[in-house]
Amino acid sequence: MRVSGPSALKLAQRVVRASTALRPRVAHRATILDEAGEPLDEGIAILFPAPNSYTGETMLELQVHGSPVVAREVVRSLLACGARLAEPGEFTRRAFFNGKIDLHGAAAVADVIDAETRSAARAALANLGGSLTATVSALRESLSQILQEIAAAIDFPEEVPEPHRSAVETCLTPLLQRLTQLRHDGEIGRLIREGVAVAIVGPPNAGKSSLLNALVGTERAIVSEIPGTTRDTIEERIVVDGVPVRLVDTAGIRSHADRLEAAGIERTERALGAANIALVVIDGSEPLSFEARKLLDRTRGSERILFFNKADLGTRGAAKWDDQDAILGSAHDPRTLDAVRTAVARIGWGGERPDASRPHLAALHEFDAINAAIDALQNALATLHSEDPLDFVTSDLQRAFSALGHVTEQVAAEEVIERIFSRFCIGK
Repeated sequence: MRVSGPSALKLAQRVVRASTALRPRVAHRATILDEAGEPLDEGIAILFPAPNSYTGETMLELQVHGSPVVAREVVRSLLACGARLAEPGEFTRRAFFNGKIDLHGAAAVADVIDAETRSAARAALANLGGSLTATVSALRESLSQILQEIAAAIDFPEEVPEPHRSAVETCLTPLLQRLTQLRHDGEIGRLIREGVAVAIVGPPNAGKSSLLNALVGTERAIVSEIPGTTRDTIEERIVVDGVPVRLVDTAGIRSHADRLEAAGIERTERALGAANIALVVIDGSEPLSFEARKLLDRTRGSERILFFNKADLGTRGAAKWDDQDAILGSAHDPRTLDAVRTAVARIGWGGERPDASRPHLAALHEFDAINAAIDALQNALATLHSEDPLDFVTSDLQRAFSALGHVTEQVAAEEVIERIFSRFCIGK
């Protein structure tokens, strides 16, 4: 349990009994007391005086045994002695306003809490290191130097020569490339955090549930030769190249269905519309049915993986379909499953193996800021290639400089700050 605020030391004197006075940042074995001075547990007490703490305020940390009863009673004792429960994200919010962490780091804390895969946790931890802040600060410093040179030439034309356009372009081009790379890395990072939704769709009895079970590695969905067995969507998660993939098994799509099956088909339509990728499963051993042709035509041009299943029983349906990227195989064949995973990676994130250790953009306002900076630099380079005076680029360079300030520094609007801390569901 952690307590933060100016009264933390006073509270420690009430609930902590140790053989010596608490020294800063030293773990002390101590008896944890309730508000009446009765012992609750033997634990560890650590005092972090301001400003050398996570929040920048004086903090008391209590480590107790893992009993829910003990933990609850210690919290109750702290509340009875004058503390209150932290609001969601309040510790990190205080750290932000006290200059101990920037907005990017605050968003990374929330990502660590929300991480559902090892890659997502690694990506969040990479953002906690401050590398992105250093990168953006270096970019702003480079822009600042260019602005200063142009401003000096404008204010003191007789003493300071105007920079050559080629020299300014040489400085701006790598900055634009670095920003573009940051945006790309941010998109990969978003995939690691949020994953990719894949809707497994197809006519009844094509083997959709068998494919789901095989990819997940467990009998998650009921498999039957009776068409229409799956009446509702079933969701499971797998990890491909460190990226979470949300598989949605859906009811088979066909025109003749009873009322209950029709309700399942309606949910299939919704899942298909919301998915990043449509994994279209067709029984390749039989001639293409009307439903199969209709689904193939409907998903043409969208992000899809075409899988002709049951190749071990024949290929009459697949033989007449001209699609070099189509997968022909069986849901029970490990090589076919590898091909499906490879196709998900190719369509979902270009087949690039995401580097979870590389710091990346995380919050929406960061993407907005980088996009604004990219747009400003592109306009500045276009001005350099025109016959307009050189000082015309200053407004775009200032716009880029200001936009980058919204990535990590405390210049963000209040609604951006609220959006970040609203993601926390606990006091952390």
